[in-house]
Amino acid sequence: MAQRIVIDPVTRLEGHAKITIHLDEAGEVTDARFHVTEFRGFEHFCVGRPLAEMAGITARICGICPVSHLLASAKAADNILAVSIPPAAEKLRRMMNLAQIIQSHALSFFHLSAPDLLLGMESEPTQRNLFGLIAAEPELARGGIRLRQFGQEIIELLGGRKIHPAWAAPGGVRASLTPEGRNHIRARLPEARTISLDALHRFKGLLETFQAEVQTFGNFPTMFMGLVAPDGAWEHYGGRLRFVDSVGNIVADRLDPNRYGEFIAEAVEPWSFLKFPYYRPLGYPGGNYRVGPLARLNVCSHIDSPLAEQELHAFRDWGNGTVNSSFGYHYARLIEILAAIEHIEQMLDDPDLLSDHLRARAGINRTEGVGVSEAPRGTLFHHYEVDDDGMVLKVNLLIATGQNNLAMNRTVAQIARHYIHGPHIPEGLLNRVEAGVRAFDPCLSCSTHAVGAMPLEVALIGPDGTVLDKAIR
Repeated sequence: MAQRIVIDPVTRLEGHAKITIHLDEAGEVTDARFHVTEFRGFEHFCVGRPLAEMAGITARICGICPVSHLLASAKAADNILAVSIPPAAEKLRRMMNLAQIIQSHALSFFHLSAPDLLLGMESEPTQRNLFGLIAAEPELARGGIRLRQFGQEIIELLGGRKIHPAWAAPGGVRASLTPEGRNHIRARLPEARTISLDALHRFKGLLETFQAEVQTFGNFPTMFMGLVAPDGAWEHYGGRLRFVDSVGNIVADRLDPNRYGEFIAEAVEPWSFLKFPYYRPLGYPGGNYRVGPLARLNVCSHIDSPLAEQELHAFRDWGNGTVNSSFGYHYARLIEILAAIEHIEQMLDDPDLLSDHLRARAGINRTEGVGVSEAPRGTLFHHYEVDDDGMVLKVNLLIATGQNNLAMNRTVAQIARHYIHGPHIPEGLLNRVEAGVRAFDPCLSCSTHAVGAMPLEVALIGPDGTVLDKAIR
């Protein structure tokens, strides 16, 4: 009979998901599926809204990464207005996106994943959470809180609030940085840099301990996709798209994000509301690719800041070139935090940050526009169609978590095959399945726009379809 196992604390995943693991008669895993069981709605109820409202509406998709949607939406609107935004506006948008990367990556690493990494995958579940980490590692936990606070403060200094700032708009932004705000950021930079370097040093010291996880947490060949600058450098806001394969060969380069539909297609499965994007030329599911911090470090040629560039070389040495293990997402996040801090520091003396020339104004000059930016979790696409009055006719949101969907499903199956040998789910296995998905830092609210209670459910299914065991977070 099915068994229900309740384990505290509540899962450290952002969203509502269910995992089913299928066994054969010998109790070995034959398949595993990562189901996202909430229905999306933003693409539908945005229809009929004025284009000018879209940035404010879509930012409400998520409270963790509202800036990502705010910027992608504003860029789609820029495209429909057919304007080039003022240089000051682009630089300010870039600064806010860097701050978003810092605060979101800090949340993912220090709050959601560090309890596994520093307390152990098999540690007492009631202590394996942020509060247990604070008790065991108070300085590191405090550093993570301070680092996230730093990113949120920059967002607030620019946009007036930490969450859902009504700041980016079609044609630019609504406010610049003040001299007082610039001084505040400058004063906080040394601490932020020290925290990020200390966390990197600590994490690299743990890698030997997690060799089994490195080998089994999404360690397989796929392509990787992300934005790169014209010279191939690490990029987070502009540039063109690049695909590389599992050994770093460039598959496609200088792709126009506005034409994403020519090389990215979306599949659906009856058992999940989360779509399955794939690289169109290779078909489904062979066109599996990953996005996010791991992908960005795999597709770029270099990082234009000295400390992060040094860490990028160490990262590639660790991975023997291209890093294929999804466990490397943790490592990549810490390098991106450092890169974002360095890039903000490089920008601070630019007089454009204090400019009052912030917005290009125009009417509806195109009836279709695409906005693309790198969210913390990966490349984000907002695609709008409007009528001549700017009323929205159609919306497509291609979310980073969805683009990692094929890889997340394959990761769950890889972990299950390694650890499950029989009709029961030991607690340590449940945590490892979660941790394998958590490495991608999925934002299921972004990808399905869910509300309400958000547990994780794992079910073992026998060869005759019987539920052999069930665990619910």
